[in-house]
Amino acid sequence: MEMQGIVIATLIVGVIGLLIGAALVAAGKKFYVEVDEREALVRECLPGNNCGGCGQAGCDAAAAAIVRGEAEVNVCPVCNEKAIREISAIMGVDSVQTVKKRAFVRCAGTCGKTSVKCNYVGIRDCRSAVLSGLPVWECDYGCLGFGSCVEACAFDAIHVKEGAAVVDPEKCTGCGRCVAVCPKNLIELIRSDAKAAVACSSKARGPEVKKVCAAGCLGCKLCTRQCETEAIQVENNLAQIDYDKCVGCEKCMEKCPAKAIVRPVMCQKV
Repeated sequence: MEMQGIVIATLIVGVIGLLIGAALVAAGKKFYVEVDEREALVRECLPGNNCGGCGQAGCDAAAAAIVRGEAEVNVCPVCNEKAIREISAIMGVDSVQTVKKRAFVRCAGTCGKTSVKCNYVGIRDCRSAVLSGLPVWECDYGCLGFGSCVEACAFDAIHVKEGAAVVDPEKCTGCGRCVAVCPKNLIELIRSDAKAAVACSSKARGPEVKKVCAAGCLGCKLCTRQCETEAIQVENNLAQIDYDKCVGCEKCMEKCPAKAIVRPVMCQKV
């Protein structure tokens, strides 16, 4: 009787297993989602950093978006020209010419150029410092130097040096994560071949700027009068450069009394 019970139990378990297996096979066929083989090919071309600079959740999501036509073939800011050409070939479209970009910190207010206004004690994070409402530095527009951008960078391309963030252009991929986390909007993505950039974000009037920072833009417009290509204009007391028009003559740099106009690749080096 015991042996008969074991056999019956074994048969029952076997039948149940077969039924479950058949149900799983049927469910798999019913709910099967066809995956475009191009998605895997595009994914191989992407760097795999999952930095989010493309606006997607990661490289897998970016590949899927490209294949579905929801993103351009050059959506990844980290990809080089070779990778973009390969993705374009997979998608059967013309290769897109793209201008690589790099992060640039629009502030040169280091410890030697400005001074501390209050002794901030709290979480060493720029966003927390802004929420505290305390004026950390004399310049209200300047870099706080607590390194939120440093934590966000997956490429070790940005560091705080002498109280202000600086970018290593050789490491920066232009993913934009530092841009997104800066609570004072001091970091922007500029053309990697930009010849000049304004290392200041202050919109205060010249006399006020001069009191709090030795490197701040005074809004004096000497730069605009020197530029023959009309590549630089002053708006809201702050010089702005049109990178497409700038030819790199450096006349604006020579005449700037505060030396707030700089060569972005040479000046911002960790």
